[in-house]
Amino acid sequence: MNAAAPSDVDPDDIRAFRAFNRFFTQRIGVLRPYLGSDLSLTEVRLLHDLAHRDGCTAAELARSLALDPGYLSRVLRRFSAKGWLERRHARSDGRARELSLSPAGHAAFEPLQERSRREVAALLAPLTAKARRELIEALQHAQALLDPSQAGAPAPQRTIVLRDPRPGDMGWVIQQHGALYAQEFGWSDAFEALVAEIVAGMMRAHDPAWERGWIAEIDGERVGSVFVVRKNAETAQLRLLLLTPAARGLGLGGRLTDECIAFARAKGYGQLVLWTHANLVAARRIYAQRGFRLANSEEYEAFGQPLVSENWELDL
Repeated sequence: MNAAAPSDVDPDDIRAFRAFNRFFTQRIGVLRPYLGSDLSLTEVRLLHDLAHRDGCTAAELARSLALDPGYLSRVLRRFSAKGWLERRHARSDGRARELSLSPAGHAAFEPLQERSRREVAALLAPLTAKARRELIEALQHAQALLDPSQAGAPAPQRTIVLRDPRPGDMGWVIQQHGALYAQEFGWSDAFEALVAEIVAGMMRAHDPAWERGWIAEIDGERVGSVFVVRKNAETAQLRLLLLTPAARGLGLGGRLTDECIAFARAKGYGQLVLWTHANLVAARRIYAQRGFRLANSEEYEAFGQPLVSENWELDL
């Protein structure tokens, strides 16, 4: 039995809302094979959530995406049969299993993500900067109105942006690396000095045709960074991936890494490499999930600590 429309809603408002729905779904291609794949919109959204979470249970996915558990189970079985899923015991409950994308799953998702970005960019490109801002603010306002909190007030929205670096950002990158690594790992100011040297070298030799960086913001506040620099004609290097504590748990580390991989592939590099340390567990998990492999490691003393240096590689 279909629910009746509330009698106090103006029929003209209902017609206008439905007309916009028809316009928007047609404009973003929901009614076509989604993003040129053989996956449905729901399946692509499920891949997106798995790619940007650091593990989650099937029950959590069902709740967050409002999916029928039976339907979700069938989709996850198909993903598993394709080799797109990895399972591990949940950290909060050893009886439950957490799901994440395997390297093959990330490889399947990344072209869809890149095509989605290109299609949105194509929609926004004809607009002036002012018109784009008006559109984004209108969409955010509509989302706030349609997603009220339990108290009935508009839910606070967190605007997450990945943007190009601007003047002043590189000083922030140096300061944040020095402060966070001292607080969280006890590293000395020698690490901040090293980061300053890396940043200075990147800025002096920056080649915009082959290199790029991203600054992550939440509600206008800088919370993260990452860069791709050119080592040689065949190899790019991922550098200075950082998230402040306020940005963790939102999938931003994965998003920043995905941007680097997509950029390196688009530029025709054959390999993406990076340098990290064995104690940076969260970052290492992000790299492993995307198919990076540990090439070599070495124990050494640096920054006032005994450390294990690691070099990772991803064939593109």
